[in-house]
Amino acid sequence: MSKVFLSIHVLAAILAVGPVAVAASMFPAALKRGDRGTLALLHRICRVYAWVSIAVPVFGFAVAGTMKVTGQTWVLVSIGLTAVAAVVLVAFVLPGQRAALAEPAADGGAATAVTQVDTRLAGRLAMTTGIFNLLWVVVTVIMIVRPGSSTGV
Repeated sequence: MSKVFLSIHVLAAILAVGPVAVAASMFPAALKRGDRGTLALLHRICRVYAWVSIAVPVFGFAVAGTMKVTGQTWVLVSIGLTAVAAVVLVAFVLPGQRAALAEPAADGGAATAVTQVDTRLAGRLAMTTGIFNLLWVVVTVIMIVRPGSSTGV
């Protein structure tokens, strides 16, 4: 059963966290371009897939439980970093995207000009998105390397 849970866990990570990471990374550049339609689409992708990505830790706990490794350091560190990544997404990335969408267009419509506020917000979003993505990279490496793990999977 652990192999089934592990397969679902990995697929959920790829299919749910991947789109959030990519869409959130594209958002600052679209903000600098002033492309409101793209911004709305990227924010929607981030918001929807953030909910879908709840499956990743759910099946992660299922895998850890069936493999009886829940208390191992590498699992606990991964859980902690996943929680931090979720906080970064929910507390900084998504609200920053909402704030960018709430700003009036610089030209009153199509938003081809970029304001100073947009530039600062784009920089802040790029930084927080980078932190979010880096956290997921570290979690992925820990899951592959599993320091201290005695499992054969």
